Amino acid sequence: MSDQSSIAEALQWAYVQLASTSESAHLDAEVLLLYCLNKSRSYLYTWPEKSLTVEQWKRFQQMVQKRQKGVPVAHIVGEREFWSLPFIVNDTTLIPRPDTEILVETALNMPLSTYANVLDLGTGTGAIALALASERESWQITAVDKVDDAVALAIANRENLKLPQVDILQSDWFSAVKSRDFDLIVSNPPYIDETDEHLHQGDVRFEPQSALTAAEEGFADLYYIANTARDYLKPNGYILLEHGFEQAVRLRAKLIELGYENVATVRDFGSNDRCTMGKWAE
Repeated sequence: MSDQSSIAEALQWAYVQLASTSESAHLDAEVLLLYCLNKSRSYLYTWPEKSLTVEQWKRFQQMVQKRQKGVPVAHIVGEREFWSLPFIVNDTTLIPRPDTEILVETALNMPLSTYANVLDLGTGTGAIALALASERESWQITAVDKVDDAVALAIANRENLKLPQVDILQSDWFSAVKSRDFDLIVSNPPYIDETDEHLHQGDVRFEPQSALTAAEEGFADLYYIANTARDYLKPNGYILLEHGFEQAVRLRAKLIELGYENVATVRDFGSNDRCTMGKWAE
């Protein structure tokens, strides 16, 4: 193509380039072009004849080429929206998924006190903790991650979103956690089976395997958190864990075995079992 292109021409070119490598070619093209133009989505359809500058066109082509190679759109633009908040993302931890928003929604609907003490284990970008903080300013929220770069990323997101009330620290699960009186412990831990063939497909190829996979067919971290959380919860405190859509039955059984009450699973917006909760009554 020429050194310049209209919005309509650029989008059509990108659709063709991405059609064979991405299941969301149209959306990917739009997101990448909007990033180059720094405009809202309506602009693409209001001004389809507008020409890109030479620099915008070159940059857009480079971004599309990266996407062709499988690089996640979020990594290309350095950002992903979660709970209507903009999160800085990079390859040090997982890209926040829309499915995880049901975890946030479930936590917000729990019968917790106005000044609830909440722990987010394996916070990554800080998405869960910061989304909760954006809705409940009076909650005392601690977010931990064992990866130093992930902690730095979560802190950057905390500063960018102006949610200073969230305490973020480096900790291998509970290792650096001092408080033992949490009203809620929430986590989206690694839960994919280490032998899952999907680990070699799509965006997850560009994300750290340590943030995705767990031993014991994906249950090792879920079981560890459920077991250890009992020493960190207040009486009648809650645990809330995200998991794979086929893991709910075994996880509910483990929580009941460990002594949790009112164990229940919540489905995500795609009607898949996505998170399971229990109340620690002792």
